Amino acid sequence: MMNDQLLASYDYHLPPELIAQTPVTPRDSSRLLVVNSATTQVHSQFRDLTEWLLPGDLLVFNNTRVIPARLYGRKSTGAPVEILLLEEKSPFCWLALVKPGKRFTLGSQIEFADESGQIKLMATVLERDEETGGRLLKFEINSHELFWQILEQVGLIPFPPYVTESEAQPSQYQTVYAQEPGAVAAPTAGLHFTEDLLERLSQKGIGQAYLTLHVGVGTFRPVEISDITQHKMHQEWVEVPEITVNKIVETKKQGGRVIAVGTTVVRSLEGAAKVAKSEGKDGLIPFRAKTDLFIYPGYKWQVVEGMITNFHLPCSSLLMLVSALIGRERLMSLYQEAIKQKYRFYSFGDGMLILPEGKSNK
Repeated sequence: MMNDQLLASYDYHLPPELIAQTPVTPRDSSRLLVVNSATTQVHSQFRDLTEWLLPGDLLVFNNTRVIPARLYGRKSTGAPVEILLLEEKSPFCWLALVKPGKRFTLGSQIEFADESGQIKLMATVLERDEETGGRLLKFEINSHELFWQILEQVGLIPFPPYVTESEAQPSQYQTVYAQEPGAVAAPTAGLHFTEDLLERLSQKGIGQAYLTLHVGVGTFRPVEISDITQHKMHQEWVEVPEITVNKIVETKKQGGRVIAVGTTVVRSLEGAAKVAKSEGKDGLIPFRAKTDLFIYPGYKWQVVEGMITNFHLPCSSLLMLVSALIGRERLMSLYQEAIKQKYRFYSFGDGMLILPEGKSNK
């Protein structure tokens, strides 16, 4: 088996003190490792992104919004419980991870109160989900607008499991352009952008386009099978609107470069292109569905020419995706360089810009 297909090839040791617990302020003062060729890299600052991109380039962002998905409630008997909302399966029916599982028997009723103790939301346990071990919960409400309002009162923004001693505010785990509620984790490459930086990019003639991918908890789950080609990717809901497709087509026609802000944007655009190809269409089409696209070395790129990304967990599908863009050995050597230079890793950490010149030609 080729090394690129072996799970062990994507492992590395990260000193625990390099796991960022709190983001820097302002957001764009984080560091940026710029991959500017197949063999060279430059240490920069995120606020200097304008110096690395060209007029006519297009940045594509994920405008998903993290929901207050962690809720603490009680059974009607008074027993305390905890849930993490994962995905709305049908109107007001949510798949959720639950603790402790033994208290979520079918038919149980769960109550959620605000800080004053007033019950604001109720849910009934409908069934057990075999794949996740979670439960399907039916909330007793009939307005999505009201549901989101109440969720803001009773829920908490869930930080990633490796963020254990954070001083971050919930707003720091949202991008400044977050709009569409539905994610349980932030598209973290976008956390570095400020309103000022977006304005400076625009003034330089660097385009901006948006799509939506609601990041699921599967983002944090490591690949566990030794032959990574046998890994089954979790599904995530994606919308690539027509206006974004048109901007991408126009950018490429004018000789500009499409730069994805984060792995979620990569999966969205390449997933949409895969569907277009399966329908016998050349290029990109508007897309509104789920994608389970798994990108690893050997992948044939359709849309994305460069990307902005954070530093990812060992043995994660995200590490494999970035490896597909610049090569696994190259990426792992860059990670060692980042560790040596004491970059901050994971969701609240520093960023990496992979320019088209740094893309692998394999």
